[in-house]
Amino acid sequence: MVRERAAAQERLLGLEERVVEALTRRQASPNWWKRLVEVLLAPRSLPRLALAGAMCFTLLLGLGLGRLLLPAPPPLPELAEGGTLFAVVDLRAQEVAVVGDFSAWQPIPLSDPDGDGIWTAVLKLPPGRYEYAFLVDGQWIGKDPLADEYVKTFGEYASIRYVENGGGA
Repeated sequence: MVRERAAAQERLLGLEERVVEALTRRQASPNWWKRLVEVLLAPRSLPRLALAGAMCFTLLLGLGLGRLLLPAPPPLPELAEGGTLFAVVDLRAQEVAVVGDFSAWQPIPLSDPDGDGIWTAVLKLPPGRYEYAFLVDGQWIGKDPLADEYVKTFGEYASIRYVENGGGA
């Protein structure tokens, strides 16, 4: 115990000086915002700043024109007029399918014909309660945001959808 106390006293020697030195160094260095402003407003940085601003303006202009000139996809309820709509939004997916008790848990592929990352399938289902999930590149996705509720079976979630009046969404 005497040895531990001596070791602790050695560590405490000079502690005040070390703390004061650390605080002095901290106050001497400007904060990150001031350093950023100094770098951006330095005379040699102005051409780079102008180029970055022009690039941002061009990007925003292109995005704005693209949204104005491209036709809008049909709304999802309009797609579902012929049955029950199943949809997944995933920009990186290569293959998406829906599985459920309505297909004996066999995959039914969803399509993304325009490549916008919205995968859809419209199925004609008779009225009833259906459990389903999606397979996105082979990975089970059991929680569909459009589901009426969820159920957990054998450690995995499945979505539940109630279909009324001939299969509408």
